[in-house]
Amino acid sequence: MQDNATEVTAAGIARLAGVGRAAVSNWRRRHADFPKPVGGTETSPSFALAEVEAWLRHQGKLAEVPLRERVWQHIAGHPEGPVVALTHAGCVLLLIHDRPTVWLEVSAGSDERLAAMLPGALEQVIVPRFGGRQVHGGAARSAGVNAPLPVNTSPAVHTPNGPALLPSAPLLRGTAELAAELGARQTFEFLLGRHLDANPRQYTLTPTDLARLMADLAGPARTVLDPACGTGALLRAVATAPDQELYAQDNAPELAALTALRLALHGRATVRGAVGDTLRADAYPELRADVVLCHPPFNERNWGHDELAYDPRWEYGFPARTESELAWVQHALARLRDGGTAVLLMPPAAASRRSGRRIRADLLRRGALRAVIALPVGAAPPYNIPLHLWVLRRPEKAPAQPEVLLADAGQFATEGRGGPDWRAVRDAVLGAWRDFDRAGTFAERPGLARSVPVIELLDDDVDFAPARHLPPPTAADGAEQLTAVRERLGETLRLTSDLTPPPPHTAPPARWPLTTVGELARGGALVMRTGGNGGHARVSVLTDHDVLAGTAPSGTLPESDEEAVLTEAGDVVVPVLGGGAVARVIDEATGGAALGRNLVLLRPDPTALDPWFLAGFLRGTANNRQASSYASTATRLDVRRLQLPRLALDEQRRYGARFRALDEFERALRHASRLGEQLVRGMYDGLTDGAVAPE
Repeated sequence: MQDNATEVTAAGIARLAGVGRAAVSNWRRRHADFPKPVGGTETSPSFALAEVEAWLRHQGKLAEVPLRERVWQHIAGHPEGPVVALTHAGCVLLLIHDRPTVWLEVSAGSDERLAAMLPGALEQVIVPRFGGRQVHGGAARSAGVNAPLPVNTSPAVHTPNGPALLPSAPLLRGTAELAAELGARQTFEFLLGRHLDANPRQYTLTPTDLARLMADLAGPARTVLDPACGTGALLRAVATAPDQELYAQDNAPELAALTALRLALHGRATVRGAVGDTLRADAYPELRADVVLCHPPFNERNWGHDELAYDPRWEYGFPARTESELAWVQHALARLRDGGTAVLLMPPAAASRRSGRRIRADLLRRGALRAVIALPVGAAPPYNIPLHLWVLRRPEKAPAQPEVLLADAGQFATEGRGGPDWRAVRDAVLGAWRDFDRAGTFAERPGLARSVPVIELLDDDVDFAPARHLPPPTAADGAEQLTAVRERLGETLRLTSDLTPPPPHTAPPARWPLTTVGELARGGALVMRTGGNGGHARVSVLTDHDVLAGTAPSGTLPESDEEAVLTEAGDVVVPVLGGGAVARVIDEATGGAALGRNLVLLRPDPTALDPWFLAGFLRGTANNRQASSYASTATRLDVRRLQLPRLALDEQRRYGARFRALDEFERALRHASRLGEQLVRGMYDGLTDGAVAPE
């Protein structure tokens, strides 16, 4: 065995075999031939993946494991870390995508032969795709542009050498098998998505819907730059025609490499990627792009203020140390051709901080700032702040009567964690922007958008936060909406009164024979599934928050080719975190949604179990208490330990009917509460805005 072979933890072994952690512990105790630990700690040992796979295969426990899970374990346990493993896998997937016969030739034979021949084969695709001569294991001589890279930058993708590739050989062969099933692009998206999902705190992601909106605001383009590319979501949202050129730069080498590979696999556009601090060491100083898309880091104090005082990019003023975002704005404008468009995601404070008012004023006077769009809360991290989009254009000449579009899409925020109503946001924002861009002005839509003459914004504050300049909805609309809410609240309160349970009748303590969810699952009376394994952009996701709040599916999962668990009418869904006694029966309206994280789905056999009977008894407080475990900061429910009585199906249905009536009453109360809050808030707003008379 190689000294630096891929390792896997007990949790990874459990996923490989499709069992729980306890089963792996039992195997270690009962089987003397179980592989010995090769690393980790005494409490969390790691094992050689090759030895574990051989043992599981010998025991007949590996036959049904999906190939994608085995490949992922090679990624997660790679001796050089998952990022190196993903980069090696991406290079091979690009070779398979562009020159599949070459891969078949180099992969024949031993791992040593593969590692020796692969660098030369990879260079056949890496050089044409990313530009410049690649140096095995080192830096390249250019980034594919017509000038050498600055001293502090390097190309994003290097051709790995043979010794570096040898530990990855089993991973690369498995990746090729997976690509034969899914395709090269889908395989890399799955592996990258799994890595991002496993490390949510390491990366600031740009949601797919937001990236598409930013790309659509910018419009079609031949050359596109993202100077803070992250994981490449913005450039991936751009249509990738063969004649397009995509330029990416990031200070993190792993992100720059993964983004370049992702883009190369996504389409036929020419990809140029570079590693380096964009503000201090711009990789593309001569570039004049059609479009710049950027999600810059927010609130960076160490952005280069002291070193860059005389940088030629500061056409609109030297940014203060606290105004890093305005440095990124001016960098984007400097890399545009005349008439080119930039769209940047910005914190709302950048539109009003006093330290940036002189630069904002010059952006307005010279016609560079064309629109500021306030997004709904939950559109992008940090999710509790309504971020802004700035649309800028490098001016060809100063406009005769300049106006700026200010829009606020805050009304399209939704309850829960699933983000805003993106379809409504797109329709409203793109409609307003295209009308304004075509005519240079925009007819006012109260509460949504208006074009403001620049002269109105050039006061002492130069504050162009949209909420401060948009009029409220018209008085008639506000009063009509509040009247409709009041009528719906009255109907709901009457329904709540009708659904109020009758007085309870005292009964002697029941002495039922009990069973558990685990026993029912083993006996085939129900099927048990856990959520959060995969998702698709077109499938809504039922989250634990939705179940607790009784709301419609509102979540998303990272896009993945991994199969999601889809709900069906009659399923019972139980949250496993938080300590609440909650269970929800899926109805026809919710059926078809994907099951989110921290949820367990129980699918009862209708000939053996009534779903409402099951859900009702699972909600018992004492039942949840005995099935819960407690950590220092959280409570976790072991659904298998939840108990319910053994009753005949007819008796189950009697209880189920009562539980269903209680559920209807509970939902009516929740709906009345939401309508009441909406009415109260609307009345306060209407009275303070003048849209509602005090009489």
